[in-house]
Amino acid sequence: QGQLVESGGGLVQAGGSLRLSCAASGLILTDNGFAWFRQVPGKGREGISCMSASGAITNYDDSVKGRFTISRDIAKNTVYLQMNALKHEDTAVYNCAADPVPDMCYRNNDYFKSDWGYETWGQGTQVTVSS
Repeated sequence: QGQLVESGGGLVQAGGSLRLSCAASGLILTDNGFAWFRQVPGKGREGISCMSASGAITNYDDSVKGRFTISRDIAKNTVYLQMNALKHEDTAVYNCAADPVPDMCYRNNDYFKSDWGYETWGQGTQVTVSS
């Protein structure tokens, strides 16, 4: 069990960009798959992106595909979510989560969206997009 800390959220105008960071401690990035989730009050968590432990596979929900990019920096032990062309509908609390190998991030399925498989979660960071 390690620790994840998200940062980088804030208020941005529609069409703008933000980069979220997920700093990992007590975890090795290459030993874990990572995913980003978001949640709006009154709704459940929505899995929006993942990266496999190898780094070779990424996947995205259709709502963010082409606009969001997940990446990692091994030296900084940090996972990122670059968010471009933001929409009002992207407003939510965003969390990162870690899944020890064998992880659930595959190209052609949505297994990564099941939050029960993740052992470690960050505290969340608020993203608000004005319309």
